[in-house]
Amino acid sequence: MGCGMGKSELQLKKCDRVAISVPAATAIRAALLIQRWYRQYVARLEMRRRCTWNIFQSIEYAGEQDQIKLYNFFGFLMEHFTPASSERNLISHIFRKNEICRDTEWERYFCYKSIEVSDGYVGPRLIFPLTFCGASKLVEAFKHKQQLHARYVLQLLGETWRLLRILPNINHISACHTKPMTICGDLHGHLEDLLLIFYKNGLPSSERPYVFNGDFVDRGKNSFEILLILFGFLLVYPNDVHLNRGNHEDHIVNLRYGFTKEVLGKYRVHGKTILKLLQKIFSWLPLATVIDNKVLIVHGGISDTTDLNVIARMDRHKYVSALRPPKATHQAVSVSKTQTLNDGTGEAGGPAEGRRRVCSLTHHGSAAAHRHQLPRRSLHDAPVSGHLNWSVEEELRRRRRLAGFDQSYGEPKESDLDPESGETAETDVDEWKQIVDVLWSDPMPQNGCIPNEVRGGGCYWGPDVTEEVLGRHNLQLLIRSHECKQDGYEFCHNRRVLTIFSASNYYEVGSNRGAYIRMGPDLVPHFIQYQASRTCRELTLRQSVGWTERSALRALREQLFVHKSDLISAFQEFDPNNEGMISLRHWASATERVLHLGLPWRVLRPQLVSSTQYGMVDYQLWIRELSITEPKLEISDDSILETMYKNHSNLETIFRIIDTDNSGLISFEEFRQTWKLLSSHLKTEISDEAIADLAQSIDFNKDGSIDINEFMEAFRLVDISAHT
Repeated sequence: MGCGMGKSELQLKKCDRVAISVPAATAIRAALLIQRWYRQYVARLEMRRRCTWNIFQSIEYAGEQDQIKLYNFFGFLMEHFTPASSERNLISHIFRKNEICRDTEWERYFCYKSIEVSDGYVGPRLIFPLTFCGASKLVEAFKHKQQLHARYVLQLLGETWRLLRILPNINHISACHTKPMTICGDLHGHLEDLLLIFYKNGLPSSERPYVFNGDFVDRGKNSFEILLILFGFLLVYPNDVHLNRGNHEDHIVNLRYGFTKEVLGKYRVHGKTILKLLQKIFSWLPLATVIDNKVLIVHGGISDTTDLNVIARMDRHKYVSALRPPKATHQAVSVSKTQTLNDGTGEAGGPAEGRRRVCSLTHHGSAAAHRHQLPRRSLHDAPVSGHLNWSVEEELRRRRRLAGFDQSYGEPKESDLDPESGETAETDVDEWKQIVDVLWSDPMPQNGCIPNEVRGGGCYWGPDVTEEVLGRHNLQLLIRSHECKQDGYEFCHNRRVLTIFSASNYYEVGSNRGAYIRMGPDLVPHFIQYQASRTCRELTLRQSVGWTERSALRALREQLFVHKSDLISAFQEFDPNNEGMISLRHWASATERVLHLGLPWRVLRPQLVSSTQYGMVDYQLWIRELSITEPKLEISDDSILETMYKNHSNLETIFRIIDTDNSGLISFEEFRQTWKLLSSHLKTEISDEAIADLAQSIDFNKDGSIDINEFMEAFRLVDISAHT
């Protein structure tokens, strides 16, 4: 008989194996299908995210370009209009040399001692010299929405100004095992991001050094608090906290992007004085930091003519605004296109290669000339043999003596004139170009160096320029900021250029992560990413993309709405029979021609155009369906309304410039002059009757003056779809 299996048993086992193998194969095929579907799903989300990103970035850069065009127009007025002309008089004060000439007079002008602190004040009370305890009190106070008293603000800013004046243009620092360097990018008024960085990484100290790479202010609502915190820790740890200047540390840029308005809103009595002092402080911020002679940190970037030796020697404080180029002399070499502040349209100043030059700031006196010859290095690089037991304050005093100051904390010699004084001297245009490139430039994947016509300032530089400049200065890595990145950081140029951006949710909640760098003695960057918004951390990927996409489309619809007349005219060129219908291709072409945003309009069409018929768009219906509400004002001239919408930011900038007393109010006559100045810039005609009609309609309390903030808010467009 044996013990083998019978035939029936063998057949049963075979059937079992077949039964098992069939479901396994099906499961594998199902898994592959799910995997393929998920990859397609993620790819679609990524495409939507990139389109959203392009919308935000294109609108942002278009605004920066408008800012520079407007300022170029102001410079054109200053250079070509007669001194008595009304247009020139309106804006001359932003080009004028400061009334306070000597630094000794600045000390008296910004004296805080007459400002009393009432017993009811509940904010932090600072004691100078500032200590770690005082700086940390600032952090806690701002975390709990408290405001620092104006007396302490002016005292802190004054101490910061005195310290910055003795710092070099390029700080040279070192990273070691016990003191890894932390490098932060743009913060743009996002206090929650700075607080999160401190929570994760620790407060600045002698064991925890920081580099903050510019753009501390504008756009966000807590720019001033960030400045005060950074300045506070700079005073406590001048060897371990390093601040680079960004393109937004500029009083002209601040007029447009919110910092001026923020300061005046928080400090109504002393706001003007604070802004005046900040104007000087910004001009004294160092331009670059170098770690161990191998890693260069600048805010924007470089160009094919960047020379760190030139940057190290210049008197940086002469260039109060990078938007104020020095006046070209007959001996000056012609400016290359890669270095000018570019105006793609050549408005008011001719083509980019023939850009006008505005009167320069100047410096005089033997002490100023002597500072040119001082060694440009940080406090870390100072000779320490024989001085190992010196305190930081003693080292600063020694530096002040070298810089021509006496030992009473920064009091200058009588001969040390402010560079903005009445005496003038010719300045080198090349220095200004070096600063513009450092603050405004962006990298590009192609070789070469071309004008940055997207932003309107600086240049685009390629991998070949990176290799040449880094090689010439024996550097191995360039760290820069200036551009928002979705992950908070991004390498390019064969990993020799690294962009770091520390403001999370920059465009909208969920639009991007923030990041900072930790770097040890091996000079290898390690990244820490974060999201400051708890709401965003709780969203799924799909929800986050959807949230951000809706916000971007709202902003884009506003841009489309304010250009509706131009769009209709462009569409009608493709509709010779006036049928009201054009093809999708013509719709996309005409839209790009009007807005110049460089967006993939055909890809965006499903989100912007609700319905089409056989590939045709009813453009009249589409304009009506943009879902934008207008202010309920009785104004007879519709053209002035559209001009208002289209140039909302430019108009607010002009208002802020004309409001010389920073009261927030302008008279009817100033309002009329504002519109006349704007119409000159736009090369359009706006009648006095239309301007008067508009002024009367928004003078709500009929007192003969206009509140700037109420006026701008009254004309804010609202997307109906966002509230339904």
